[in-house]
Amino acid sequence: MKMEKIKTTIGKIETLDKDAMEKAKKRQDFLTKPRESLGVLEDLSIKVAGITGNPMPEIKDKVVITMAADHGVVEEGVSAYPQEVTPQMVYNFLRGSAGINVLARHIGARVVVVDMGVATDIDNSEIVNKKVAYGTKNIVKEPAMARDEGIRSIETGIEVFENLSCVGIVGIGDMGIGNTTPSSAITAAITSKSVGEVTGRGTGIDDERYENKVRVIEKSLEVNNPDPKDPIDVLAKVGGFEIGGMAGVALAAAANRIPVVIDGFISGAAALIAYELEPKMKDFMFASHCSVESGHKVILDHIGLEPLLDLNLRLGEGTGAALGINLIDAGCKILTEMATFESAGVSEKSENQ
Repeated sequence: MKMEKIKTTIGKIETLDKDAMEKAKKRQDFLTKPRESLGVLEDLSIKVAGITGNPMPEIKDKVVITMAADHGVVEEGVSAYPQEVTPQMVYNFLRGSAGINVLARHIGARVVVVDMGVATDIDNSEIVNKKVAYGTKNIVKEPAMARDEGIRSIETGIEVFENLSCVGIVGIGDMGIGNTTPSSAITAAITSKSVGEVTGRGTGIDDERYENKVRVIEKSLEVNNPDPKDPIDVLAKVGGFEIGGMAGVALAAAANRIPVVIDGFISGAAALIAYELEPKMKDFMFASHCSVESGHKVILDHIGLEPLLDLNLRLGEGTGAALGINLIDAGCKILTEMATFESAGVSEKSENQ
């Protein structure tokens, strides 16, 4: 399968608008506060200015895209929960009753729920049905998916973003029982870190199950031998449909100069795929937080992103991304709504300085 849509999207990703960033920085320096006294909040607004090309950026039309899919590797006992929980949680999202719904309402964002590969059909008119297949295959025995399915999952994510109207900032989140296992496999394959370094306890598994999980991931890498220089090969051999979908959303957002906010470890794995496809992605992404999952910090260090928060989060769904969007919005409001020394009639320096 050709990668025309992926290539076209990547071709549209440009560099940050330095002129807009300089203007935003200049305004920050003349707001009624000591220079750089709001630290990272100032940096966030300047980066958004560079992404959007607008030196006075406003965060409107907040969207969190939560992508769901199942994983054949759950057969190996890597999760504390059964696969049936994936569709059950999808229905919970659609009812507006999950953690992501609560936090999205809190920040004034809408949640878009996408079926990328749940192992059963979701009977609800609110779902965005983009199912590539009914879950991936067991990566201990064979590749998670065919290469063309990996490409299709990324291109489907691009389409999901392009089909949305009015998006000013996008958070990417996930749902899929067992999906920390493929995320660890992706991270180990691309960063060359040991499986033990990038594997956490996911849904809160005990020691015995954790040791089994590490063995499963090591075996999956041995059986499939993904090429670390080919992110599509890594995705296809040991990844997941929701991971490919989130990577596609991130690429499409960057191509349209829209800020992308990463959630936790699984969306981090998607960001890693997107970054390996196009390194300029780093400038269009924000890391909302650092997950409890050890592999997440490895991903952020590899890309070169600093997390905004460290709250011991490991839920997924886009919950951390929602909190990150809120901070980015705050930073932009400081830039655009705060008075300058001149407009407020405040002396910038004392005569003794």
